[in-house]
Order: sequence, then structure tokens, then C-alpha cells
Amino acid sequence: MADGRDLIYFDDTEAYVSGERTRRLDDPRPLPARFEPRIDADGVEQPPLGPEMRLDPLTGDWIPMASHRMNRTFLPAADACPLCPARPADSGTDYSDGEVPDTDYDVVVFENRFPALMQLPGVGLEDGWAVDGEDLWQARPAAGRCEVVCFSSDHTGSFGGLTPRRVRTIIEAWADRTTELSALPGIEQVFCFENRGKEIGVTLPHPHGQIYAFPFVTPRTQAMLRQAAAYRDRTGGHLLRDVLDAERRAGTRVVLETEHWTAYVPAAARWPVEVHLAPNRDVLDLPGLTEVEREDLALAYLELLRRLDRFFVEPEEAGGAPIPLPYIAGWHQAVVGEGRELGRLHLQVISVLRAPGKLKYLAGVESGMASWISDTTPERIAARLQEVAL
Repeated sequence: MADGRDLIYFDDTEAYVSGERTRRLDDPRPLPARFEPRIDADGVEQPPLGPEMRLDPLTGDWIPMASHRMNRTFLPAADACPLCPARPADSGTDYSDGEVPDTDYDVVVFENRFPALMQLPGVGLEDGWAVDGEDLWQARPAAGRCEVVCFSSDHTGSFGGLTPRRVRTIIEAWADRTTELSALPGIEQVFCFENRGKEIGVTLPHPHGQIYAFPFVTPRTQAMLRQAAAYRDRTGGHLLRDVLDAERRAGTRVVLETEHWTAYVPAAARWPVEVHLAPNRDVLDLPGLTEVEREDLALAYLELLRRLDRFFVEPEEAGGAPIPLPYIAGWHQAVVGEGRELGRLHLQVISVLRAPGKLKYLAGVESGMASWISDTTPERIAARLQEVAL
């Protein structure tokens, strides 16, 4: 891209798959180089700045701090969405700051223009410092990477409205990027996810997701690894494998089964709507899926999203139409380094919508103490997802 970021096309239309045609590969925008030196108040050249992260001594959590994200694009007009393809020269629009230089695309991945994590040239995690000179407050460069995945060039579409062929392409993109990002120096975890709906806080409604390559293991994954290690020491078993087997034996909360995948509402679900989708075979990460598992995943995921979009409906007096579900869908994959063998691939889909027009707000004990209180039961969630399959 014009400022030095990477952009990658993933195509499934034949003219591009065969190589007969090629996407536009140059970016005509006059963007400044991302890593150009800064000039300070005294006129002295300084190295470029990137996001930092600080260690919370009370929890052991790394907290990235990226103040430049305050200026990122927020709910732009449809004709000024930076994720839409470029406008043809004769379209009559003056907008020219889109992130994709071609006038069409299938799936495209590019580095985020406003990243929470970014690796600066020549700067590594070892280049840390103490905040205010106090050893208690350790800081490091937030030397990871953030990428955007555009699922379609159609601004008004959604993941659930894609074809199985397109979802298959997205799975390939997820797997490819997981492999490439895991190989970057200092990366410990790769997280592919999608935020959907204004209730979730989405600032760009164009159908897209993101991929974060973390230079640390996230708090939730750390907790899962601790539980998995303790379970292995106590029983000799694999926690995530045994959880899936137990859910399948019980059957009560299983909402979807295919040859290679099982979707279930976990027995201790926290959210008003929550479902996990896991491969029946033990798989560490997305690159580890076989061809047939990827094909089956494309179909299973679309069916799951179809049901989720029928979970809530408008009142009868308002027409009784299904309500598109706001959700967060994230792939939990094995970490890159220590503890990798304790991981197991699975997708978690959650929603803050607890009823039509009503959101779950985190109460004091949830926000302040991380002590969760569910507004429903996993069995009710599962029963509804089973019901809407008919």
C-alpha cells in the first residue's frame, strides 16, 4: 500500500483463480510512509512511535495503549467507506481514500491503518522500560500486528449471507494468515474474529473481521491454559477434548452436528446467547484443518449463523420479523509457544442481546470483580437454537 502496509487478495472467481486477470496492485493515494521519522519541537529528527503496552502488576495482564486509534474512521457514509472497493474513474465521486485499490474484490486482507499492535523496524519486545522510572510498572513496545479481513465487496452484505464457496475462501485466508503471523518474531497468539452490529461497537458496518497477532498470551487464554494444565495433571486428560465429548454424551445443549463439526451451548455459558463450534477431530489451529474439514466448516458455520439470526424476532404486532443478531465470533487457537499442546481449535460466538431491544449491560460485580451472572440458562439458549433449525 502507499504507506508501506501489506495488502493481500484472496480470490475465488475464475478469471483471477486461473491467473487470466490480476487485481490492481498499486495504491495511488499520497499517504505518508508509516515509519517515517518524527520531527520534535526542537526540529530534531526522532524515530517513529508505535503503540506500547504496560504490565498490570496486580493481574499480570499486558494492556496495549494506542492513543492514535481515537482518530480512526467512525460510521462513515456508504459512499465513503474505506473498506469498499475503489470507485471507477467515471463514477462521479471524489472519494479516494479507500483501502482497496481495485474496483472489485472477493476477499482481501490488509494491515490495519489504526493498529493497536504494530512492529516497528528494529524494535523488539526486549526494548522495554519502566514507567516513571519505577520498576513496578514495566512497559514494552506493543510489537504485534493487526489485520483487517474484508469478506465481500458488497457493503450491505453480511457473513451469514455469503455463499459456501466464499466462506471457504475466508477459511483459507484465516489459515494462511495464522501461519504467516505465527512465524513473526515475538508473536505468541493469533486471534481471528468478527464483530457484527452497532450494539457490539462496530464502527465500520461493511462485512469484515480482524486478525490480531499478540506479542503476549491474552488473559482469557492464560486462564484456559491454567485450567487445562491442572486438569491434565489431575486426570491425564485433555480438557477441551473432554469438554466436547461430555457435551456430545449429554446431548442436551448440542445444537448442530455434522460429520466433522459439533456446535453446542457450553454448560456454563455466560452470555445471553453463546455457542461454541468445535471440530470432532483434535486440531490445534485453523491451518491444521484438512480439506474436508474446511469444506464442512463452511456449511456448518453458515447454518449456525442462519439460526442465530432467527434467535430473536420482533413482537407479532411489529411484524414478527427475525432480528439480525449482533455478535462477536472469535477463533480460539493453540498458542504459538509454551502450552501449545493444551490448546484445541474452537469458535466462540457470543451476543449482548438478551431480548429484542434489550442489551445485557455488565453490572458492578461483573465489570468490577469479573464475577459473572447469567440472565438465562444454557439449556434455554440451546433449546431456542434447536427450535429455529426446523
